[in-house]
Amino acid sequence: MTRHADVRTALTDPAFRVPAVDTGPPGTLAWLRATVSRFSPPERHAERRAIGVTALAALDPDELRQEAAGLTAAALDRAGDRLDVMRELARPVPLRVLAGRLGFGDPAAAGTAVEAVAAAYHPGVDPALLGRADRAVAALLVLSAPAPPEVRANLIGLLVQACDATAGLIGAAAHHLLSPPARRPAGDPAGSGTAALLAEVLRLDPPVRATRRVTTAGVRLGGQDLPPGSAVLLRFDAANRDPRAFADPEAFRPDRPAAELLTFGAGERGCPGDRRALALATGVLGVLRQRCRRIEADLRHGPHPTLRVPAILEVTAR
Repeated sequence: MTRHADVRTALTDPAFRVPAVDTGPPGTLAWLRATVSRFSPPERHAERRAIGVTALAALDPDELRQEAAGLTAAALDRAGDRLDVMRELARPVPLRVLAGRLGFGDPAAAGTAVEAVAAAYHPGVDPALLGRADRAVAALLVLSAPAPPEVRANLIGLLVQACDATAGLIGAAAHHLLSPPARRPAGDPAGSGTAALLAEVLRLDPPVRATRRVTTAGVRLGGQDLPPGSAVLLRFDAANRDPRAFADPEAFRPDRPAAELLTFGAGERGCPGDRRALALATGVLGVLRQRCRRIEADLRHGPHPTLRVPAILEVTAR
């Protein structure tokens, strides 16, 4: 589905459910996936989602932004004449900040473990990554604060959800906004605030390109009759460029009127950490905009069916 209205309907209609996942022994990746709210069936989703919502409510977005900015500045101070944003900042900084605020011991080690889990989080990955992810889940359970297993699983889930999505947003924003002026989007005024620029990057180049649903009943959507059990791919990247929802959708306009972005989902399964993710990305990118320019090179993205995350993106001091 690519139309904005159709994607939003599928995200909010209970006839479209998140595909079920298999569980596994406690402390494994399969157990984690089956325990987090993201993949939970409707009868368990609300109580598990509340764990993450409650934990995030205690995190002040301005404090997250400031801490991320401080870690970014420190990394730039330590770097030589060039730095890979993806390796040194886009994943490590948000994960370190978030892990520390969620009570994980040794936030840097927790961030490294989360990256291993995120690499195997979606179906169809190399089996070798699964064993590494199982060990990383076990390590994160040790690092997490004492709590019932379901609570710890959902706090780990928040970190995993933040890992590639926030890194992809930072990478896309650095690509679009730190390039030489002649290659930047036409609507990138120097005076625009970082938060407004990030919102438009989320629309035009979202890190999460799509999500999946399965129908539980016969429904009609997008001009198609879908029988029960139909697999549906919901395309955020296309919906965010739907001219019926966004005027002049191909233009980069950080000043455009507020419209309903679908990159963070919608309805009861919408991302609960959207404000915190934007705060972390704003902290990193704000420092990069002040101090760095991108080193021109072809941009490659990691292989993934639904995520778009740059593999390498190097910058140098202005």
